[in-house]
Amino acid sequence: MTIVSPILQFGTSRFLQAHVDLFVSEALERGEAIGTILVVQTTGSAASAARIAAMAGGGGYPVRIRGLRDGKSIDEFTQVQSIRRGLQADRDWPEIRRSFVEDAMVIVSNTGEQGYELDPRDQADCLTRFETPPHSFPAKLAVLLHGRWQARPDAPLSLFPCELITRNGDRLRSLVAALAADWGLDARFATYLHAECRWANSLVDRIVSEPILPVGAIGEPYALWAIEQQDGLVLPCRHDAIVLTDDLARYERLKLHLLNLGHTILAETWQRSGQFPDMIVVDAMKMPSLRDELELVWTEEVLPVFDADGMGEQARAYLDEVRERFLNPFLAHRLSDIAQNHQEKKRRRLAPVIAAAERQGLPIAQARLRAALEDRPG
Repeated sequence: MTIVSPILQFGTSRFLQAHVDLFVSEALERGEAIGTILVVQTTGSAASAARIAAMAGGGGYPVRIRGLRDGKSIDEFTQVQSIRRGLQADRDWPEIRRSFVEDAMVIVSNTGEQGYELDPRDQADCLTRFETPPHSFPAKLAVLLHGRWQARPDAPLSLFPCELITRNGDRLRSLVAALAADWGLDARFATYLHAECRWANSLVDRIVSEPILPVGAIGEPYALWAIEQQDGLVLPCRHDAIVLTDDLARYERLKLHLLNLGHTILAETWQRSGQFPDMIVVDAMKMPSLRDELELVWTEEVLPVFDADGMGEQARAYLDEVRERFLNPFLAHRLSDIAQNHQEKKRRRLAPVIAAAERQGLPIAQARLRAALEDRPG
């Protein structure tokens, strides 16, 4: 018997395993979720294939939550039971198309920033290739949505992109709509994308530092899924970590310019030291030469910008949480992992803070931020 899962998830990442999938599992126990999850592997990754194979049996997987909450040590195991099926796009495309059309109420994705890149090989003929999927995720979604529109044009659908891209819902909708226009599709389909589909802009936040093989994850106690409110949006579940807000930008600024910026400054200072190749965040926070530099950046170069915007109190409260998260003694959050794509991360996380200070006319030099931003690999 086919199991009907109203939540269709694109991506198998350990982040989703310890975030959305865990939330839904906990909500199912309380009767506060719309149903179970069908997970789709969108890439050819061998690691993803191993996770899908382990998920396909529907037996669940472990998530270990370790860290500090209000100064108290937390170490808990949960068996996540929300995923009932796992499919591979290259192998199971007809079944994915059927499930999307007939069963899906909510779509979740976390395909990474590169997941929004288009592929020139994806042309209108992929709509008629029932057995094989398009190459890019936006094109896959366009084909699936077009099939659903043809079969159920009045059936609403809520889409929750979890990629760390500003206004990710708007961005993904624009990509799908652009493909529809390029492929010369019926204008009524474009209307459907805007009228019947609810594209949620959201921000996800939880440090998930290690996998449990073949499927499972180790993450911190802190978790947030901030979702911009809109009429008609159907949530996959109710959960304390899910926040509906009219001011998503506030959550984005706090995370990007305090937590993410803090990670990047630690990675920058660590790289310059040329030592300790396996250092993790908690060890860096215990080393004065790294911790002191970070604290000076936060207090002298970042918090004044939040003060000028009237967000100083919120920023300091959030920063207290960030410090506790960085001091988590259980997470092996490696600075070498944080330092991946370092130049791009510095541009996104540091440059806007400098620009905001200049725009506000603040009398702060921001010498450390500027030095980090201007530094280039030799």
